[in-house]
Amino acid sequence: MIRCDQVSKRYAESGDVLNHLSLEIAAGEMVFLTGHSGAGKSTLLKLIACLERPSRGQLLVDGRNIGRLTPRQIPHHRRQVGMIFQDYRLLMDRSVFDNVALPLVVAGLGSQEVARRVRAALNQVGLLNREKAHPLALSGGEQQRVGIARAIVGRPPLLVADEPTGNLDPQLAREVMALFARFNQVGVTLLIASHDLALISSLPYRTLTLDRGRLVADTHAPKFTASDASLSV
Repeated sequence: MIRCDQVSKRYAESGDVLNHLSLEIAAGEMVFLTGHSGAGKSTLLKLIACLERPSRGQLLVDGRNIGRLTPRQIPHHRRQVGMIFQDYRLLMDRSVFDNVALPLVVAGLGSQEVARRVRAALNQVGLLNREKAHPLALSGGEQQRVGIARAIVGRPPLLVADEPTGNLDPQLAREVMALFARFNQVGVTLLIASHDLALISSLPYRTLTLDRGRLVADTHAPKFTASDASLSV
């Protein structure tokens, strides 16, 4: 699903943020990405979503070479990658329904299909009864669930999340991780950047650690199973 081969990313103002990074994540894996602030976590997620391009090396996402995508190919690629942000990035003047529907509207789907998919996504995150609410009327945990619904509404095979629990209390953080685990159980690949080492260490998933743009640790762990009670909501 994701393959980095000697990937580097250089910015004129800060130099190399990623430095000859090589790693591979198989389809169907759920993987955590950790490291100090500035280690390159967010940059890697941006490269995967083709919000940035590698400066050197080769990055393949589901067989697509990110460095060689043409402008016309980028929208299709981005529809295959659901992205979840720490700061939610919701439109505060739009309803929950409209926020989740936005990717489908941009993709040109009909109104009936949009409504069906949006309500299915909201149901998955437990917010079907809040579709008419505006984000400011929701708690932080609910706003993050709206962001997750928006990321999954297009049914992408890959989700990348940048500090998705950074603004949540421990209980809400575990609830969000439980949602991710359920998506993973039905075959979605997830790469989740997080500083929450206590939470990560309590979960049975592979963890990649970056330091100054290099991979310095790769801890393999058994996949989550439905019998694991640690993530129950």
